[in-house]
Amino acid sequence: MAEYTRKQVLDEAKRLANMLANTEEIERFKQVEAKINENKKVQRLITKIKALQKQAVNLQAYEKHEALKKVEEQLDIFQEEIDAIPVVQEFKETQVVVNDVLQLITATIAREVTNQVIESTGGDLLSGETGSKVRTKSGCSH
Repeated sequence: MAEYTRKQVLDEAKRLANMLANTEEIERFKQVEAKINENKKVQRLITKIKALQKQAVNLQAYEKHEALKKVEEQLDIFQEEIDAIPVVQEFKETQVVVNDVLQLITATIAREVTNQVIESTGGDLLSGETGSKVRTKSGCSH
């Protein structure tokens, strides 16, 4: 069985990341992000929301509860307005898809590493126990 250095594994991870960056899902995400950045209405609302968020943080720090409540109400209105824009909905959907792909890859790697450890120690994949645990249970120590 071959052993790999941490650098080799990281280089392979970078290669995988490069592959992922060129998948259909990521390409779609980049296209929609470009549309968001070009959309004047979206950019105007983002600027307003960021300004109100800063204001809210300051009001919270100074415990100005009534003013904070008004700012939060304004934030909700702008957030609803921006969420109603089709390109924003599309952007959020592509974010979910990209996140799902990344979670799938992460889970697959974690599962495969665990299985490799179990198999390489003579363990039991069904119970998820490594060989050292299986041998300890049965009383066999060789």
